[in-house]
Amino acid sequence: MAKIAMVAGEASGDLLGYHLIQELKSLHPDIEIFGIAGPKMMSLGAKSLYPIERLSVRGYLEVLRHLWGLLKLRKELLKQILQQKPDVFIGIDAPDFNFWLEKKLKAKGIATIHYVSPSIWAWRKNRIHSIKRAVSHILALFPFEPALYQQIGVPVTYIGHPLADALPMEPDVPQMREKLKLKKNSVVIALLPGSRQSEVIFHAELMLESAISFERLMRENGKNVQFLVPLVTRETRDIFQNAWHQLLTQKPDVQIDMQIMFGHAHEAMIAADAIVVASGTATLEAALLKKPMVITYKMSNMSWQLLKRMRLQPYVGLPNILAGEFIVPELLQKDANPEQIAQTLYNLLADKTGLTELREKYRNIHAQLKQNSAQKAAAVIKQFLPAA
Repeated sequence: MAKIAMVAGEASGDLLGYHLIQELKSLHPDIEIFGIAGPKMMSLGAKSLYPIERLSVRGYLEVLRHLWGLLKLRKELLKQILQQKPDVFIGIDAPDFNFWLEKKLKAKGIATIHYVSPSIWAWRKNRIHSIKRAVSHILALFPFEPALYQQIGVPVTYIGHPLADALPMEPDVPQMREKLKLKKNSVVIALLPGSRQSEVIFHAELMLESAISFERLMRENGKNVQFLVPLVTRETRDIFQNAWHQLLTQKPDVQIDMQIMFGHAHEAMIAADAIVVASGTATLEAALLKKPMVITYKMSNMSWQLLKRMRLQPYVGLPNILAGEFIVPELLQKDANPEQIAQTLYNLLADKTGLTELREKYRNIHAQLKQNSAQKAAAVIKQFLPAA
């Protein structure tokens, strides 16, 4: 029986792991998978030794606050993996956590595959040499990544992005709006404040204030607005709802049509006319669903200053990185204020020619990333497993 240790660090990694496990089970029906998994991976039988939320921390100061617990967890996890002797270890994203594990496991003779190249093309490029010492193989999601690894002799395979396989080239917007029982004459805006608790803490009030400003702009032009807020966990939903209740207490005259959802992010994005989204994988999902968006992000000022110094590109959003140009606006840190987000969103929707051009660029990105990725990833991993 094949045995795989697998560690996903957040909701996007859980989704990648889910598609991968589906394909692996078709090759090895009795495969055993353990490590750190989210609800989607666990629904396919993956055993999670620790809650995935323990790893879902972003920003230098935020990581420092949880550092002792993370280091202790990592050591305990390494011990358990070595005891169970898997055929291969697969680290899904979470590079700072997983590369340490991979280096230790590789030194003990366990093959290590890292699924999702870290963004060495965006910042901390020198990491590539430590990556070489840690991994047996890299699975790259984006077409420009393999050349970087091939230059220094790291085995790498471009597999495309699972989301490009899973999401329709042309989503059915009217059908989704009917399914969600949305008003036919309303402009629909999805707000995606992030999957991590730390992200929602930073973005909840910002997005709510932006929604109030945008609703005011639209009302002045005789249009109604509905907001959809899909949140991935009970904890993030509670954080957002608390921020909303506090804001209503401060501004009792505010009346906004806002639906807070538990999950269903793809449905909310499909139904939306446009999206305000925290930088991350959700920006790629929005692009693949052909939605105009405003990308925003806030973190502690110290974390931002450190990150800014190490950036190698002018973009942070994946649609812009893949296009090699600013096809969607990015309002980050000091530029992330409610009035600017609301006005930028309004201007996006008003530019009909720009929206047509944007959707065509999105289609090009989608076609490039649609590679049957789970099947390609499983084919690589199969080489490290015993025969079925």
